[in-house]
Amino acid sequence: MAIVIKASTREGKGTGASRRLRRAGNVPGVVYGGEKEAVSLEFNHKELFLEFRHEAFHASILTLDIGGKKEQVLLRDYQLHPVRNTIQHIDFQRVSASEKIHVKVPLHFINAEIAPGVKLGGGIVAHILTEADVSCLPKDLPEFIEVDLANLEAGHSIHLSEIKLPKGVEFVQLAHENDAAVASIAKPRGGAAADDTAVEGDEAAE
Repeated sequence: MAIVIKASTREGKGTGASRRLRRAGNVPGVVYGGEKEAVSLEFNHKELFLEFRHEAFHASILTLDIGGKKEQVLLRDYQLHPVRNTIQHIDFQRVSASEKIHVKVPLHFINAEIAPGVKLGGGIVAHILTEADVSCLPKDLPEFIEVDLANLEAGHSIHLSEIKLPKGVEFVQLAHENDAAVASIAKPRGGAAADDTAVEGDEAAE
């Protein structure tokens, strides 16, 4: 899904100018990176927020349209109002088709309901990570990465090295020899031990 964000250049700078922008229903922002200078921008809050609420907005190559001139960018930072949950400021970084990027990509967990640790062991899945930092060329960036839990047993974890990645994509943590756990299935409390105790109690009663 291609996401296009419309913006216009922003003249006024400083706290006062940003406050006036927000009162008018706009959002101050900036785009930087590449061989060009940073440019101060403003966005229509309503249009921006409609895209911002989608998961893909946070982990995809976006098209920034500044008065008809388009650039490929990534979302790099933003600030939300602590009460109203409105966007207060937003930063984008230009990307080059030939240079690798580092992006946090969401993890989507599948087949938890058929995992042996859940279906047979009655365990509960714990999501240790919900996103992971990947390195790839912009054209290879996935919107999300699937984590298949179909073979996960109770008391065991699945690690980054066990996840199948799209071609051209690698986990940054693995490159630094950090094979972090992504999800685990906790054994139910009082499992086998509780069953054994119940059997012993029945035998004593007899």
